[in-house]
Amino acid sequence: MNNADTSILRTMLINGVGELGLELNNDQIDNIMSYLKLLSKWNAVYNLTAIRDQSEMVKQHLLDSLSATPAFKQTRRVLDVGAGGGLPGVILAIVYPQTSVSMIDTVSKKTAFLTQVKTELGLKNVTVHTGRVEALEVTEKFDVITSRAFSELCNFINWSGHLLADGGQFIAMKGVAPDKEIERLPEGWEVTGVQPLVVPGLQASRHLVFVKKTSA
Repeated sequence: MNNADTSILRTMLINGVGELGLELNNDQIDNIMSYLKLLSKWNAVYNLTAIRDQSEMVKQHLLDSLSATPAFKQTRRVLDVGAGGGLPGVILAIVYPQTSVSMIDTVSKKTAFLTQVKTELGLKNVTVHTGRVEALEVTEKFDVITSRAFSELCNFINWSGHLLADGGQFIAMKGVAPDKEIERLPEGWEVTGVQPLVVPGLQASRHLVFVKKTSA
């Protein structure tokens, strides 16, 4: 990524952030650009994402994750399940430095990358776990558990529901609104909202699905 490329990508990111109505400072933009550079570098060896073109990464990864961030504004503790290359977890950690962000993945090369990102970007609010989410135990549960294209809602909830604090919610990032998945939700859970997202420069369908325990 040479300086000219960096300038173009940075402008693309800043314009997208403006379209989304987000207020990020220069340090946050710098951190997101540093993350993009790391993602691209490690991707060449570890295959973190099928997308190779950095301008597409800006649209399909960075702005896609940024479009969801307003839904996490009041979150205190969030877990990103199947975090992969760190989307949306790393973006959430940059946008909301006061939020504790945990990320878990079963693939050690992916969590090694996330640990490197945490170190190089100085993200003190990030914790990285390697392993299966259904085996994860924590001393303090999460008020939000999220995932991006991780698994069907039913599996997502069954595997990680034990980690959700009382009154907490799942926020799943999906493409097309997953009507069939919603029909197959485990007993005791309900969808409280489905929010369409508009991602700058991306024509694809994107939605957030909000799930909570049903009221007794």
